[in-house]
Amino acid sequence: MKPEMSKSPNNPDVTNGATPDDTWCLIESDPGVFTELIRGFGCNGAQVEEIWTLDAHAFHLLEPIHGLIFLFKWVHNDKPDGRVVKNCKDVFFARQVITNACATQALLSILLNLRHTDIDLGETLTTFKNLCQGLDPETRGMSLGNEEKIRTVHNSFARPVHFEVELPQLPSDEDVYHFVGYMPINGRLYELDGLHEGPIDLAEIKRGQNWLDVVRPIIEGRMQRYSVGEIHFNLMAVVSDRQRCYERQIQLLVHQPSPTLSLAERQAEIANLRTYVKFEMEKKRRYRQENQRRRHNYLPFIIELLKQLGETKQLMPIYEKAKQRAIQYQLQQDLSHFEQYH
Repeated sequence: MKPEMSKSPNNPDVTNGATPDDTWCLIESDPGVFTELIRGFGCNGAQVEEIWTLDAHAFHLLEPIHGLIFLFKWVHNDKPDGRVVKNCKDVFFARQVITNACATQALLSILLNLRHTDIDLGETLTTFKNLCQGLDPETRGMSLGNEEKIRTVHNSFARPVHFEVELPQLPSDEDVYHFVGYMPINGRLYELDGLHEGPIDLAEIKRGQNWLDVVRPIIEGRMQRYSVGEIHFNLMAVVSDRQRCYERQIQLLVHQPSPTLSLAERQAEIANLRTYVKFEMEKKRRYRQENQRRRHNYLPFIIELLKQLGETKQLMPIYEKAKQRAIQYQLQQDLSHFEQYH
């Protein structure tokens, strides 16, 4: 996964580590992190899944998909794929005026434009949306920066830092990564990128057409614009809570059985769905565990381990062994490159 390094229009600086009260930390592009962000905002009925391929079948397995979050290497002066729509009343859109907030901003851009029976925004997001209804995109972005609950949830993923390090300004050739959202709204496909002045109208979604069939070629084309070998992008889907979907299907099979299914077929389908429910429950448990590890401060353990290795005179032999392995690995890499080009 690639971490978020976002540039805002007004502040190109990048922050890192634990953050003061008024700043935002970097966010890892991971479905478990984004799913916990949704829960932390108080929104129910949604989760985030990673998509490993642009094959139509992979998308079909996750439907309903409400929106896509795309992480890519930011390129200065990159032209949008469609028309930037200013003063668009059909779309809730906020400019990104906060450094490092594009992960949360991309996620909120999808959630705050959703109208689906599976999704309950909750009090925090509903209140924020209502307060911003009459505001322009720039002011909405500033309001997001002042939303304490959202900022606190976002910054809960800041890595513990016990040393104050003054980071130098990023060089101009430093790779910078950015999150944007894609979703269908009122028969149009929009890209929601807070670095632009408004939502980007990409295409029409015709009646009866699956919006995913429209967005996939656009994302694929965007990936192909990168240089050969570029893999620094990531695609995630905002979907309905999978566990709830499977449980709902079980209830339908139990209480409203399909006349086309025999009893044996219905029981087999229920058994399969219960297996999927267990899988989703285990996935949520794993996400919680992984997020706890992300937040845990391992520095005291590492320092104590080094002290113990030093006191028992094991540290230097381990260091020398690792050093020799690194030298051997580098020699092998150099030899491989030499053979490749000669």
